[in-house]
Amino acid sequence: MPIQQTLSIIKPDATRRNITGKIIARLEDSGLRVVAQKRIHLSREMAESFYEVHKDRPFYNDLVSFMISGPVVVQVLEGEEAVTKNRDVMGATNPAEAAPNTIRKDFAESIEANSAHGSDSEENAKNEIKFLFDDSEIVG
Repeated sequence: MPIQQTLSIIKPDATRRNITGKIIARLEDSGLRVVAQKRIHLSREMAESFYEVHKDRPFYNDLVSFMISGPVVVQVLEGEEAVTKNRDVMGATNPAEAAPNTIRKDFAESIEANSAHGSDSEENAKNEIKFLFDDSEIVG
């Protein structure tokens, strides 16, 4: 299986509740390695640009407002089939539909405040990583 990198964001609801360590432990316990990590506060412009793919969707403005409401922890995760593995560990976007023992089932407050974001494809992972990290920040 190929080694991949993917982007993970621990969202403001999770940083506010001080559960970032619990979420990171779940990711690492699944076999993913954190090869880059930083705590940042997204500006409105950054959030609008990052989520531009959703610009025409009804939830876009609320999503941007939520993502700038507090600090986030952005990470580059590495491992076999990292994109799929991260999404499996996170669980379904809607926590009510997420499988037991997933991040979103166990920690999410709502469909929006669902504690974690993960890239949905290898191509998007590359783009999202470039958006938030310089190559020099990613160390294996």
